[in-house]
Amino acid sequence: MTDNPTTRDWAGVIALGLIWGGTFMVVAIALEGYGPVTVATARTTLGAVALLGLVLATGRRLPGWNGALWWSISIIGILSTALPFMLLSWGQQYVPSAFAGLSMAAIPLMVLPLAHFFSDEPLNLRKFIGVTLGFCGALVLIGPGLAQLGQGTEPLAQLACIGAAFCYSVASILTRRCPPIDPVVLAALTLVVGSVILFPIMLATEGWPEWESTRSGLAIVALGLLPTALATLLRVAIILSAGSVFMTLVNYQVPAWSMVFGAWILSEALPLRFFAALALILTGLAISQWFSLRRMLLGD
Repeated sequence: MTDNPTTRDWAGVIALGLIWGGTFMVVAIALEGYGPVTVATARTTLGAVALLGLVLATGRRLPGWNGALWWSISIIGILSTALPFMLLSWGQQYVPSAFAGLSMAAIPLMVLPLAHFFSDEPLNLRKFIGVTLGFCGALVLIGPGLAQLGQGTEPLAQLACIGAAFCYSVASILTRRCPPIDPVVLAALTLVVGSVILFPIMLATEGWPEWESTRSGLAIVALGLLPTALATLLRVAIILSAGSVFMTLVNYQVPAWSMVFGAWILSEALPLRFFAALALILTGLAISQWFSLRRMLLGD
């Protein structure tokens, strides 16, 4: 099945790039006052409440018992909310927000091969070349960390960020293969799954959170409403409409915006390898998504 992205799909991808590009900066601010489990739990729970409210307000119905559907919802919820939110929150304690944002650019490297074997979007030679270039970019990004595994926490934090990208990649394929369901309901229920998993972990490890400061508190609220609730809704709708491979176009913007926000707002240092990795990854993305880009730029 081949989908033709609509103007709404393109607008959603552009909005997601900006929202997700700024997410890593906001997570860093939230971590100033809260532990990583609390940050992951709060954003998931706030997002779930917001989307469940939207489901009720619009008169949508939750699905009845369907084993295959609820199994899909559960796995997608774990891989798109609970696990990656935890990995990113923990990892960002030890790596710059710009690194976390650049890690998300690895998602297409994983989605394209997965989509070839497990979905309806085959991998051809052009896409394979793009994936290879992007993979080289990822090695430039995390290479120094791989050489220092076992020497401190930072290399493990880097791998945690890459692991979060892998979770999102698998979740994209599973969302594409999910039995028919309203995208708003699916987005809400995946966040509910994440919240149900993370809440007891938070209580057991970090306890009930208190309002620490206006800066970190507002950061958590923003995380729940924008990059979690709104972005989850946009992400699911775009994947169902235009495909998981098209969804990877958002990664052109995420790493660039994460570097801009990290350097501008948080005064993070940006090593030269960040820029080299960005160039390789974006070139690989451009090659792998050439026809989608051509339709966007030339309108044919």
